[in-house]
Amino acid sequence: MPHILVIGGGPAGLRAAEVASAAGAKVTLCDQKRSVGRKFLVAGKGGLNLTHSEDLDEFVTRYRGPDQPGDFWERALAGFDNKAIRAWAARLEVGTFVQKSGRVYPKALKAAPLLRRWVEKLRLQGVEFCMNHRLTALQSGRAKFQSLAGEVVIEADAIVLALGGGSWPQTGSDGAWVSTLEEAGIQVAPLTSANCGWEVAWPAELLEKMEAQPLKNVVASVNDEVAPGEIMLTRYGMEGGPLYALGPALRVMDEPALTLDFKPTFAVEQLVAKMESAKKNFLAESQYRWKLSEPMRLILEHFHGPFESAEQLAKHAKACRIPLTQARPLEEAISSAGGVPWSAVDEQLMIKELPGVFVAGEMIDWEAPTGGYLLQGCFASGTLAAEAALKIS
Repeated sequence: MPHILVIGGGPAGLRAAEVASAAGAKVTLCDQKRSVGRKFLVAGKGGLNLTHSEDLDEFVTRYRGPDQPGDFWERALAGFDNKAIRAWAARLEVGTFVQKSGRVYPKALKAAPLLRRWVEKLRLQGVEFCMNHRLTALQSGRAKFQSLAGEVVIEADAIVLALGGGSWPQTGSDGAWVSTLEEAGIQVAPLTSANCGWEVAWPAELLEKMEAQPLKNVVASVNDEVAPGEIMLTRYGMEGGPLYALGPALRVMDEPALTLDFKPTFAVEQLVAKMESAKKNFLAESQYRWKLSEPMRLILEHFHGPFESAEQLAKHAKACRIPLTQARPLEEAISSAGGVPWSAVDEQLMIKELPGVFVAGEMIDWEAPTGGYLLQGCFASGTLAAEAALKIS
């Protein structure tokens, strides 16, 4: 019976332990916290978006990362796709449903029942849980931990690392593994914020009128990339799905800026026509003639006003450029970019310089927008890493 050591008790690690133990391997799962799935539970506060229902041809395009192999996600999702995750949840007696947006949620909109049944299943399959074990050193077939009882060394035929990224560090996803891998000779791309808010230098008088107000039904763009949705105005700047989707494009800009189309269903000419006989006070008139919200009018006035014509206002309403200062800190981000580079692992996610050591989940340098893609990526990569670990052990 091969012994497989899984380090990290998030979705990728739990899935790897499940696959390996179901195949008959002896599995030990270590986590630095006193319980597993803490980030999973935090994600569940928003309803637990498990996956997305879109076709896999479109699904695979949601993932990106420097030097990411073009066929990786096709292979990974072929082993555990969005249909498989719903069937998996059903076997745990957790029903799911598809929202109008295509996102897939548990019917209870909670993570705790699913996590509880998942852990029960793993225990029945013989998985040994070692909590309060913090990884301090690593080499092929051997890992060293600091535990409540002191230093612990665990040897195994194969090791699956699933220690998460650097966001939400209070859950254990603190990126401390970066230095451990670097000490083992593995170069790691710096962890940075992904799926996060961005800061805007709002003047105080503007912020008082706009804070916590939404910009509904807008289309955001960065160069040729576009993302429709809703953006929330915050004290520090802006938050929301369009910003998450456009984050990779924003991060590579020397002077990041977001362009918003406040009236995406109308052309400039149509907006001008709606002004009819208005000859002045165009911004005030837009409230009634275009149904432009107060936050939109305030933003337009601040960044591009005053407006001398309906056409001038219409052009800016269709392409309002807002300069951004920086992304929010990593600890606030939903997920992180950076991590173990694709060049450091083979096609089965084994670290080339550490034979028998595999990586899964957010540790690898990939990212995806919110909408179910993050969890699906963790499940799929955890499945692939465990299957590969079984083959060599």
